[in-house]
Amino acid sequence: MNKDALLRLIAESAYNIGYAAKKHLATYDLVEKVQGWIGLVSLAVGIFALFMPDLAKNPVAATFIVLGVASITINFYTADKDRYAKVGSELTGIFHELRALYLQVKSQPGTANLTSFINEHDRIQKDSLGLGIAKQIFLSDWYAHYKFFWQMQTGWLDEQLHFRLVRDKLPLGFTLLMVGAALWGAGSFVPDLLIYLKTFCQKP
Repeated sequence: MNKDALLRLIAESAYNIGYAAKKHLATYDLVEKVQGWIGLVSLAVGIFALFMPDLAKNPVAATFIVLGVASITINFYTADKDRYAKVGSELTGIFHELRALYLQVKSQPGTANLTSFINEHDRIQKDSLGLGIAKQIFLSDWYAHYKFFWQMQTGWLDEQLHFRLVRDKLPLGFTLLMVGAALWGAGSFVPDLLIYLKTFCQKP
């Protein structure tokens, strides 16, 4: 394996491990914080509903029933939340090991013997296997994208992987949601605009 191929391999491994770390930490954050926010908002709306009758209407009540169900779902993860934090921290440590290895390999001359670096990469990668927790909370993917691409230093990965905004930095589900919202908005707005233009053009 030559130097360029090894650098690419290390970057790919670091991306997978770093993103997994952020996904575990995202699940921990959502379990730790969202329930508190749901409770606070529900309490606030309940108080304001005492003198703002519109807040007691069916759509608002239905929204808070949905939030209540979401809170119950989050409860399923509460018992293991510290495990998510621990695994996320361990994977983050492995990510930083790979970054150090990447910089070491990058500093080597093109003709250097890379066997020891290849073995070190294999060892680090094996250390990460079996750490992950398969079950992750809803929307942890979206939050993990934010935590990985917008909070973490990933410039060294970009040297090899060339991240793109829509393809990599934004979750696919989020992109599809935005496209769907744009199409729905266009479908609602364009007919009204055509009617207005037709009426305007027919004016004497």
